[in-house]
Amino acid sequence: MQARRYLYRGRILNLALEGNFEIVEHDPAVAVLAEREGRLLFVRQHRPAVGTSTLEIPAGLIHRGETPLEAAQRELAEEAQMGGELEFLNSFYVSPGFCDEKVYLFRARNLRPASGLPDPDEEIAVEWHEPLAVYRAARAGEVQISAPALAGILFYLLEVASIPL
Repeated sequence: MQARRYLYRGRILNLALEGNFEIVEHDPAVAVLAEREGRLLFVRQHRPAVGTSTLEIPAGLIHRGETPLEAAQRELAEEAQMGGELEFLNSFYVSPGFCDEKVYLFRARNLRPASGLPDPDEEIAVEWHEPLAVYRAARAGEVQISAPALAGILFYLLEVASIPL
């Protein structure tokens, strides 16, 4: 194994070369699948990296010293002003071919109002949608969604609603 040579060190990611491999080291993140009465909570926001608005589930980086559960509670409060009973579902790498970012997916039930301070650089619209409708819209290319949102939707449809795709 060759040593990593760093080309860039940033606030949330580093870019390195390891032999011929370009590697992005990215802080871990959480995503929260919040559900109520058969609908899922989504946040819509403009994403400069992809040049469009995306429909996502509440998500964000895990801060130093924070557990994934604490980060999930914080992100749900910051982005949707909600809290609830959180259950860890799974974790996954977003794009392991070049990036080490790992996302911890949680399910939130028994939702209640909570106070959280939104990130100052985020303009978020909270929306409630039926998960099958979002899944179909994403398949048809009518809406852009994030990978954690897709993972959450599929979990809900397959494990909770038992809907065959």
